[in-house]
Amino acid sequence: MREIDPVRIPRHIAIIMDGNGRWAQRHSLGRVLGHRKGAESVRVTVKTCRKLGVPCLTLYAFSMENWLRPAVEVRALIQLLEEYLEGEIRELMEQDIRLAAIGDTDSLGDPVRMKLRQAIERTAENKGMVLNLALSYGGRDEIVRAARNLIGDALTGVVRPEEVTKELYSRYLYTTGLPDPDLLIRTGGECRVSNFLLWQMAYTEFYFTDVLWPDFCEQDLIEAIADYQQRERRFGMTSDQLCPQ
Repeated sequence: MREIDPVRIPRHIAIIMDGNGRWAQRHSLGRVLGHRKGAESVRVTVKTCRKLGVPCLTLYAFSMENWLRPAVEVRALIQLLEEYLEGEIRELMEQDIRLAAIGDTDSLGDPVRMKLRQAIERTAENKGMVLNLALSYGGRDEIVRAARNLIGDALTGVVRPEEVTKELYSRYLYTTGLPDPDLLIRTGGECRVSNFLLWQMAYTEFYFTDVLWPDFCEQDLIEAIADYQQRERRFGMTSDQLCPQ
């Protein structure tokens, strides 16, 4: 097992959990069972991040584009979300994890939206880690929503055009109050961001793995963090500026 530096743990890890369907196909199972198996990897990943001291974990659980999938698969995904919210609340409380959500959660339907709100409210005072679920989420949709709200405030005089900065705009995004991701992990062998946290990932380090999400385990997460820790994050500067002689 690779060693990681506990001092250089990413403040925010974002994960695109890809490969449930292909995992199911490889095991001659239906896609729904692949998603159910993937939920086990969610539990492992959350526990591992909490153990390692990761302050924030964002999981791309359901994208805006996922609504275009077959209705039976969409219903199964929503049901899995409901089961997770009901079944994991005790674990979240015991682990001192605060639940948050980003995206158009109103589109999820009343039952799951109610369970989500209850879980968020119940864990609101937890301080150990933030588990942020991206639900009915799209990066471009988030940017457009923020622009509309900012324009609305400008028209009513709350904000003057000369006051608009990157920092101000960020406060109109779903992720206001959270650090930008230091590390993005995408499983399943694909090498794209799929409309995920487009504004926030301006300087995020990307890590792509062929491991399908249902097979993603604690060691895979540690491997990704170890790889991240080998990188020099310059943010547009030179190495000499970061480490002057």
